[in-house]
Amino acid sequence: MKWPILRAFPSFSPRYLRPFLRLCAQRSALATGKKLHALILTTGLSIPHNSFLLNTLLHLYASCGDIAYAQKLFDDIPHTSKDVADWTSLMSSFSRQNRPRDALLLFAQMLENMAEIDDVAMVCLFSACAWLQDVGVGSQGHGRLVKMGLEGRVKVCNALMDMYGKSGMVGDMRRVFGEMEEKNVVSWTVVLDGVLKWEGVSNGREVFDDMPCRNEVAWTIMIVGYVGNGFSKEGFLLLSQMFHCGFKLNYITLCSLLSACAQSGDVVMGRWVHVYGLKMIGTEMDIMVETAMLDMYAKCGKVDTAIKVFECMPRRNVVAWNAMLSGLAMHGRGRVVVEMFQRMIKEVRPDYLTFIAVLSACSHSGMIDQGSYYFDSLQSVYGITPKIDHYACMVDLLGRAGRLEEAETLINQMPIPPNEVVLGSLLGSCNSHGKLQLAENILQKLIRMDPHNTEYHILLSNMYALAGKPDKANALRRVLKTKGIRKIPGMSSIHVDGQLHQFSAGDKSHPETQEIYIMLEDMIRRLRLAGYVPNLAAQVFPGSDGVEDAGVSLEKEQALFSHSEKLAICFGLLSTKPGQPLYIFKNLRICHDCHAAIKIVSKIYDREIVVRDRNRFHCFKEGSCSCCDFW
Repeated sequence: MKWPILRAFPSFSPRYLRPFLRLCAQRSALATGKKLHALILTTGLSIPHNSFLLNTLLHLYASCGDIAYAQKLFDDIPHTSKDVADWTSLMSSFSRQNRPRDALLLFAQMLENMAEIDDVAMVCLFSACAWLQDVGVGSQGHGRLVKMGLEGRVKVCNALMDMYGKSGMVGDMRRVFGEMEEKNVVSWTVVLDGVLKWEGVSNGREVFDDMPCRNEVAWTIMIVGYVGNGFSKEGFLLLSQMFHCGFKLNYITLCSLLSACAQSGDVVMGRWVHVYGLKMIGTEMDIMVETAMLDMYAKCGKVDTAIKVFECMPRRNVVAWNAMLSGLAMHGRGRVVVEMFQRMIKEVRPDYLTFIAVLSACSHSGMIDQGSYYFDSLQSVYGITPKIDHYACMVDLLGRAGRLEEAETLINQMPIPPNEVVLGSLLGSCNSHGKLQLAENILQKLIRMDPHNTEYHILLSNMYALAGKPDKANALRRVLKTKGIRKIPGMSSIHVDGQLHQFSAGDKSHPETQEIYIMLEDMIRRLRLAGYVPNLAAQVFPGSDGVEDAGVSLEKEQALFSHSEKLAICFGLLSTKPGQPLYIFKNLRICHDCHAAIKIVSKIYDREIVVRDRNRFHCFKEGSCSCCDFW
């Protein structure tokens, strides 16, 4: 679209200009729109006194994502001249730019100014509430919707159901769905997404099968639901049905599938998606797909493959660089991250996420001087104001190195209040270095922030046990029991032949339980012969009251031997060929005893064992671990 065509008009009347500005908004042609805006200004047309032109310009800038200028134009429009489209244009822009709180504030101002509320405004409200999972405000909006008589509008009801679904209120979502007289494919897809997330793949499949018609989004959500929950075979079967119905995988579908594979650790499905992308799209894949691909390989433990994907990318933006640096950081390759960062700054400008990856890598690799240098460079060199995540990385870096006093000083000097991540990191370092008094002080702060979080209580309880204070350890756990607060169960999973197998501590629900425990018995025997000694110090049993006898010791040993990661490894040893690497995924942090035991297991069974816990990867090979020195 060439703006000089306007010169053909003898005068620049608003009625001639507005259609061009609307067209720019529809096509997100901000550059062309700005040229039109500049041309208007040079003609001497008085914009501040032309509310119609202001309205159109506001819509242009809001639609194209220039919120700052859209806000300025909005403020310039006289109060009496603002119509509902002005309010909703800015609200929609806030929602698209992931600024839901600003959208809610604007909606509140809209009510205060007695502006007319329409269905677009209600969609914006519910979208913001969905993002924030704010059921309270969302429910109030639902009541207003009914009073306004808009409950029959399909788009509004879809947004309302999405809000309930994302907030876990599946019953309310289903109720709204049942009351809708008219439903479209989006309505069904919203319900499918909510049911899959909160009720599981079985109920989700029922909704999917009941759908009168399905689009690519519905197929993708169902397939991703299978893959993300470890049902790869069902995912592959549904993919073939999707192709049979004439649908293909687009960029968004590919990214969604790769993200699900990264979440579940399913590298087999991830490789299939990679091959499909190469066959259907070719080597010049979209940068978004390539970034999702390298992220998937890194999170599935194949960091070297991730590096190959990254190096073959014809162009890389800051998102791709961040994904690569984060993947390397998770695998403890701090020095590679620092080297790659030097390459990055020659191509793109790093952002705040870049430094989270770099600082995390320095922390896991024990690179204290380099981490301190990059933290200090944030503001002075790159103009980035340190955020809470950067402080958390620095506290972790100093804490791992045993410099807890410096870490505590840094927390006290922070310009923003520390959150759970910052204090939780320092508490973990107290555990590693035996700083019991400091840990007690930190726990009190953490309890005030989140009284129902069991992890911090258990950590301090273990510290009491290690310090020879079992009475305090048991008392702390009794407090949890009295309050009805339960510890999050540790779960470990392993993919074998396209199926996900999950284990909890002491689990005996697996079909091959008998064979697994026979293998476990043999593994413990061989571990003992290799010099393994169970770490019983941190095992606390509330009923013992500090009295240690042979029965309690035996019970502690059995509890340690049947940790979920050990059971998953035993199943992997039984179900895979000799010498094949094992990839274990755990939802919590791996314990010290399992860490020590798996090192020996990797040597006596001649297996590479990769464990991804909540924080990072641990690569065990030939009796050692790449993260041992700085874990």
